[in-house]
Formats: sequence, structure tokens, C-alpha cells
Amino acid sequence: MPDYDEPEETGSTLPRRQLGRYLKEAREATGLTVERAAALMEWNKSTLSRLERGVTEKVRVRDVAALCENYGLDEEKTDAAKQLAEQAPARSWWRSYSDVIAAKFNTYVGLEAGAAELAIFQPLIVPGILQTAEYAGILDRQYFPKDSDAELKRRIALRMQRQHGVTRQRHPVQLSVVLHETVLRTVVGGPRVMVAQLRHIADLSTRENVRVRVLPFRAGFPTGIVVSQFIIMTFPKDSRGKPVEPTIVFAESFTGDVYLEGSEDVRRCHQTFRTLLAATLDDRPSRDLIREIAREHDSER
Repeated sequence: MPDYDEPEETGSTLPRRQLGRYLKEAREATGLTVERAAALMEWNKSTLSRLERGVTEKVRVRDVAALCENYGLDEEKTDAAKQLAEQAPARSWWRSYSDVIAAKFNTYVGLEAGAAELAIFQPLIVPGILQTAEYAGILDRQYFPKDSDAELKRRIALRMQRQHGVTRQRHPVQLSVVLHETVLRTVVGGPRVMVAQLRHIADLSTRENVRVRVLPFRAGFPTGIVVSQFIIMTFPKDSRGKPVEPTIVFAESFTGDVYLEGSEDVRRCHQTFRTLLAATLDDRPSRDLIREIAREHDSER
């Protein structure tokens, strides 16, 4: 389990950063420099630079629309950028699953890919970053019943690609996961699927950058309340020792997702994760239990 620094407040917030990244990618795709793109808007270079870094306090939708036109973006992409510009720069940013940002920018996946450390608590289901293709496929076929086979394959491929951040040789993400025992015993797709899934988790947990701990039934409620799933994303630091992004907590639910950036929210989630972690089995006993439950599923085949 990595040691976490106290969360640090920064000037930018999630919608602003998402917009800035998107506009920067669009500009670079056209081959325009910051200087040239700013000149087309009759701006100073610093004005566009601040917008791309997500530190502009006020963003005008008409300016974003003009940039999109300069970059040759189509109507759909322009509308998505304009909706980002309209988002209030709050420290806690709520979006529903149907929000255009989910479809156009895949917010969580982009943040996960840039994180240096992930701390995940999951009480019900195997986290996406640990799922096998079969386990993921069973869930996606149920959640996206109207998707074609090709669309489902793309969803699964994305899930598998996310795991590359854990298994890559250079600077793999440091992953700490607390799984409730319920995750291991809830059957998805039948015993055969569960056997492969649990053995996959156990194998990944042998990597130096991965720690998977099991919160057993007998641990009760270590925090005194029911805790929903959450993920703490900590980002690498730049050459000046400053994080490239503030620490973000992501919590998913049936009605929507919430992203928390406020220092007090992040601190509380760190503390909750530590409390849960302290109630888990140690690394080796956790791995042993995962393999034991896999054998139990195997005996039911």
C-alpha cells in the first residue's frame, strides 16, 4: 500500500481540464502551434495556453465554438466541447450516465490511464481493471442488451486495454485493491467463468505493483457504516514536484458518477480506505482465500 500525501488544492477542476485536453488534442491534430491558433482568435498565447491547461476561471461558449471551427471539428464534437464549457467549475462534479461527456470523452478511462496510483474499494463486483474478457462480456451483454456483437467486442477490448497500465514494464500503475468477500462468491456467468476470473486476480496479485486484499465476512463493518465502491486516483508529479492533476475520487452508482476533488473529501476517502485495509486479510492469506474460493467454484462445475 503506497503512502499517500495529503491532497493538494489546485486551480483547475475536472470539466475545465477535460475541455483543455480535448481542445489541445484538436489543435495538435491540425498542426497548429499555440501561437498560430491564438492569433486566429486574436488572443495572446497565454490565453489559449491557460485554456488548454484547464486553469481559466471563465470560459465563453462562443470562444470554444470558434476554436472548434478553426480546428475543423464536426458538429457532434463541437456540441460536446460546448457542453463541457457550460459545466460549472465545481470541486464535486456530477454527471449522469447519459451525459454526452461519457460518450465523447470517456472521462474516467482517461483519468485512470494517467494515474500513477489507484486505490480501489469494491464491495460487490470485480473492478473493471481486474476483469477477464469473459466476466466483462457477461456483464456488458446484460447492461447493453441492444449492442451488436461488434460493439460488445469493442467494449471488452477497451476493458482489456485498461489492464495494460497494470502489466506494462515501464512505470506500471501502483494498484491497491480491497475486495469484499462478496465479490468472490457472487457468481457471474457460472462457475467456469468465476474460476478463471478469481485465478486471474490471484495471479495479478503476485506482481510487485499490485496488492489485492480481501475484506472477509467476519470483518463486519469496519467503518461502522455501509461504504459504497470508490476509487482514489493519484497522479504523477512534474519536474517541479507538483502533481500533474489533483488527486481525484471517483464513485459510481446506478444513477450516475461523482468526481470529488476537494481536499476534505479526498482526505476522508483516504482515511476510509486505510480503515478498510486494516480490516482485511494480509496479502498472502488474501491470495490463498481467492484461490480457495476458485476451487470451490471449480467443484460446482
